[in-house]
Amino acid sequence: MPHVEIKCFPGRSEEQKRNCAEKISEIIAETLGCKTSGVSVAIKEVPEDKWKEEVWEKSIIADKDFMFKNPGYTCD
Repeated sequence: MPHVEIKCFPGRSEEQKRNCAEKISEIIAETLGCKTSGVSVAIKEVPEDKWKEEVWEKSIIADKDFMFKNPGYTCD
């Protein structure tokens, strides 16, 4: 029962978010060997001025030991 949480800047349409969630769930199901019905995907919009505080520090830095794909940027 994989759950994925995507955080991004605002501005994507509901259709874009649905398409993204669908494609992500298909890839996860194929890669991890589960059914798409067992995959959940949340997409949370975070304003750019809150990114460092809400995402960089709380999700990227705090979970660095769990990261399998690191971003190619810093928030220093």
